[in-house]
Amino acid sequence: MTDLTVYLTQDDVARALRSDVLTGLTATPKTLPPKWFYDARGSELFERITRLPEYYPTRAEREVLADRADEIATLTGAHTLVELGSGSSEKTRLLLDALRRNASLREIVALDVSDAALSASVAVLREAYAPATVHGVVGDFTRHLALLPGDVPRLVAFLGGTIGNLVPAERAKFLTALRDNLQVGEWLLLGTDLVKDPATLVAAYDDAQGVTAEFNRNVLHVLNRELSADFDTSSFAHVARWNEQEEWIEMHLRATRDMEVHIRELDLTVPFAAGEELHTEISAKFRPARVSAELAEAGFELAKWWTDRQGRFGVSLARAVA
Repeated sequence: MTDLTVYLTQDDVARALRSDVLTGLTATPKTLPPKWFYDARGSELFERITRLPEYYPTRAEREVLADRADEIATLTGAHTLVELGSGSSEKTRLLLDALRRNASLREIVALDVSDAALSASVAVLREAYAPATVHGVVGDFTRHLALLPGDVPRLVAFLGGTIGNLVPAERAKFLTALRDNLQVGEWLLLGTDLVKDPATLVAAYDDAQGVTAEFNRNVLHVLNRELSADFDTSSFAHVARWNEQEEWIEMHLRATRDMEVHIRELDLTVPFAAGEELHTEISAKFRPARVSAELAEAGFELAKWWTDRQGRFGVSLARAVA
């Protein structure tokens, strides 16, 4: 049995884009949320990024899951695997296979903002993991946690270091909301990229082939298409730098000349000065003590902490406590 529940419609997405662009491009400094990278082209570019030699997080996290999936299945005995930001669900196949070997898997819940990608993923999961029930939920993990189904105990997987795209206040809000929607004893599996030498970090977000640069500029293509904007994408340079104080990577788009951009759908003209930067993403990096503290503050108890063999990426298994 498979179903797709839609809590986030295309009209919702369109309204959110208009709001974010109006707010972000009239602010000082100018900003745009990273979620707007991910149209079909952006998702394809990100998949290319994960295969680049400089981009270690995907390989490092997969190494941990390959080593520890059976241990995770045994410890949690989860009946339901909930994946936040599902996409193709490829990164959780190791967990699903382990839960099936453990004879505990009954349901799979995949949440993503893209209904097209989710429909395809759900169909594949249904065939691969029958007789488990598969639920696709089109929604936003910052808004729709209370609506997620699943037979308890659930294991919520939030992987890929995606939590690093949230600033500390947003992380605290998200983790607390997640805990509030879990029963005592249910589980969170969290992937967090770790603090390391700045050269390695910057290279992961500024690859030699320029794929990440094109991914960054893709947000401008999205605005051109969806809001009838006239960004000259070739006039924006990709910038990635390490913020040592905040311990995060920042991505920006830097105007290479003075220009005005017109966004017809918003009746908005946006000036850019040469050298002005549009902030598009952060990717926070973590230390083990920080991960443990943020989980505890939200009502989780750290049960297990693992890294890949080079100590580049952390995966934590935490239990919801009273």
